[in-house]
Amino acid sequence: MTYRYIETTREPPVGRLILNRPERRNALSLEAMKEITGGLEELAVTPGIQAIVVEGRGPAFSAGHDIAEMRDREPTFYQGLFRHCTVMMQTIHRVSPPVIAKVQGVATAAGCQLVASCDLVVAAEGSTFATPGVRIGLFCTTPMVPISRAVGQKRAMEMLLTGEPISGETAQDWGLVNRIAPAGQLDAAVDELVGQITRWSPAVVGTGKAAFYRQVGLTEDAAYEVTEPTMAANAVAADAQEGFAAFLDKRPAVWSGEADQ
Repeated sequence: MTYRYIETTREPPVGRLILNRPERRNALSLEAMKEITGGLEELAVTPGIQAIVVEGRGPAFSAGHDIAEMRDREPTFYQGLFRHCTVMMQTIHRVSPPVIAKVQGVATAAGCQLVASCDLVVAAEGSTFATPGVRIGLFCTTPMVPISRAVGQKRAMEMLLTGEPISGETAQDWGLVNRIAPAGQLDAAVDELVGQITRWSPAVVGTGKAAFYRQVGLTEDAAYEVTEPTMAANAVAADAQEGFAAFLDKRPAVWSGEADQ
């Protein structure tokens, strides 16, 4: 596909989706979000892609929604805008490969929502995260969904009610960020994490990711109802049987390479 607001690259086992509106701090316009959704879906079905890295071109990851397109619009525009935003965020959880946010600079409002929705996050020192919508009269209601699930209720409310940014180090302490990379080492930190994921069976990783999001919001009993049959089905799959044999034979496993079994 040809994109206007993003770029995609494929270097198996990694696919990269680059937000490419640096002059607008990678603002998430309606069309940009549609492209991001399409780009994720396209990369996810590309043979050999086992992880997707989302990053922003320029000094910012993403400043959130494009406010310039949001003034004086009909109610149906706003309904469609936030519907497409939700679809984009949920696509991250729906695609089989893990999606890793590579963050430098600011990630605010829907940009912070995008970070929180990714499966894993690596941020450069000096990065900041914020939900400042309250400052312009538009509470960050949809961003609160993944952010509150990542950092907990009290910390999310502090971000949402004050609009104040938090540092990457604080974001890591709160659970929004997995790893902080020193200056000049962001690429290496992302590559290290990708390498730790892509050495395993893509079928098993995809199965586990899907099960994680199905169970994470459930009660304990309901979560076991999801995970028990999933694990039983996983156990009879080819890569699980290969993993058992490799463990007992004390040799490296040879995975099927298939995303689904």
